[in-house]
Amino acid sequence: MSSKVVMYTKDPCPYCDRARTFLENKGVTIEEIDLTGKEDEINEIKLKTGWRTVPIILINGKLVGGYTDIKALEEEGELDKLLGIS
Repeated sequence: MSSKVVMYTKDPCPYCDRARTFLENKGVTIEEIDLTGKEDEINEIKLKTGWRTVPIILINGKLVGGYTDIKALEEEGELDKLLGIS
């Protein structure tokens, strides 16, 4: 069973674009929540997660961070485990 990946984004956001492309290239289905122009919702999710920038990426409800964080997890060989990819 694959993991549930939720990504909070806004436009324009080059890191959001990179994260989306990176995950899609891995064959990962993303539930993307676009918060463009929704400052209250952006502030709410930042408070809830403690993460200050977009994208905000959650795997199975757990904050993993942003684009550079998923790239680091990939390099460490940990991302596939989190995603349930064998």
